[in-house]
Amino acid sequence: METAARAIDTIKSFRETRLSALRPPSEFFDPNRVSRPADLNQAVSRISYNTRYFSGNYGLIIAVLANYEPAVAPIPRLLIGGFSAINKWAPEPMQVGDHIVTQKSLYTGLFVIGLPLLWWASPLGTFFWLVGASGVLIFAHASMIEPGVESEYAAVQDEV
Repeated sequence: METAARAIDTIKSFRETRLSALRPPSEFFDPNRVSRPADLNQAVSRISYNTRYFSGNYGLIIAVLANYEPAVAPIPRLLIGGFSAINKWAPEPMQVGDHIVTQKSLYTGLFVIGLPLLWWASPLGTFFWLVGASGVLIFAHASMIEPGVESEYAAVQDEV
């Protein structure tokens, strides 16, 4: 019971911290605020401000890209699903034709299928794809969107 309460508290704190940082799509995709930065200093200034201001939206972009990438999602789900299926439906050895199938042989089969798939999915390449794709999208958006009027007062609030 204590674990359920802790999980609910974690979800509430996640909703209060991360989901409250989400900006509406009309603000995130505002075409009136799109402009090319004049120089590198202005681009860095915009990136610095916008990555903090739109942090919730950028986190959502990373989550969508991580779920989009076909190599990331299926392999861990296959392995986790295989473990849970073996534990749920085959706790005892069973007779299949003339053979006795044990949990050990099912786990061996899962590894024989799952590990080559994991190698084929190239998790390191997928990780760098995710970092590169999200970095390009986030930096491009953050450098092209002009900070709103509230950005002028951000420095004043930090000093107070």
